[in-house]
Amino acid sequence: MAKGENQKLKMLYLVQIFTRYTDDDHSLTMQQIIDKLEACGVNADRKTLYLDFAELEHYGIDIISEKIGRSTYYHLGKRQFELAELKLLVDSVQAAKFITDTKSKVLIKKLETLASNYEARQLQRQVVISGRIKTVNKSVYNNVDTIYTAIGEGNQITFHYFQWDVHGNQVLRHNGALYQISPWCLMWDDEYYYLVAYDAKTDLIKHYRVDKMKDLNVIDEKRLGQEAFKNFDMARYSKAVFGMYGGEETCVTLECENDKAGIIIDRFGKDLTLFPSDKDHFTVHVNVIPSGQFLGWIISLGKGVKITGPEQVVRKMQDEAKRLMDEYL
Repeated sequence: MAKGENQKLKMLYLVQIFTRYTDDDHSLTMQQIIDKLEACGVNADRKTLYLDFAELEHYGIDIISEKIGRSTYYHLGKRQFELAELKLLVDSVQAAKFITDTKSKVLIKKLETLASNYEARQLQRQVVISGRIKTVNKSVYNNVDTIYTAIGEGNQITFHYFQWDVHGNQVLRHNGALYQISPWCLMWDDEYYYLVAYDAKTDLIKHYRVDKMKDLNVIDEKRLGQEAFKNFDMARYSKAVFGMYGGEETCVTLECENDKAGIIIDRFGKDLTLFPSDKDHFTVHVNVIPSGQFLGWIISLGKGVKITGPEQVVRKMQDEAKRLMDEYL
């Protein structure tokens, strides 16, 4: 048999054929596989293909054969990602506000290549990006990569930080001065990417939205803040911070009606202790930064959740309630 022009790529094309054209619901006969290889410029016969299948299985490619009538059908079994996992990843890409609309579509197209052509259609039907709130900062991907590089090398970074004005224009904060901080970790909160870092000027741990950074660079100065991050607990930090507003962490006491237990556990985790105060209420202590965002969250829960301590947080809520009364009455 004459060799095809792409004969040396035979095994690669075989993997591609099994990946694209087969799954648990779609199989190919030996002749169909031969025809598809021929379309790729590869000649093959049944005898050598049996040996090729054995080699692929030895490598770890899960090729399943099934006898139906007089024909044997072949398909790819176990894949790197199950369809349900790919759907979960597609949903995550769509929901992530820090990824631009264009980049979301590119990423989803790449995820589709991990499924068969038939399964990819299910992913395509799932895609609904238009109209979602997405970042317009195209440099987010590069920013994340640069930050991870700085963390890996143990260096500081500099960047400009901006906010939006009423006309939709970017306005640099700090009068356009460069920020210089020590990056320690990245976290995803409320659909945004945040950098958690040490600011040597204030000796504080701070966080910055990655999509609001520009002109980001790694500089040749060693990272600071080892002591500040020595006992840093990211999980505790993310639970304490509401809407990524900073401040001093405080142990706040809440009195709640019993039907609010699920909401409290969903937000702060199952490690909390809920103390029954009477047959209809419980008391719980939560470590939070009592920002306006936290107070707003308490208000949004309506009747049944009340801050009872400490006194300074109760006063903040009273002031917020008075402000709302003055605003709307």
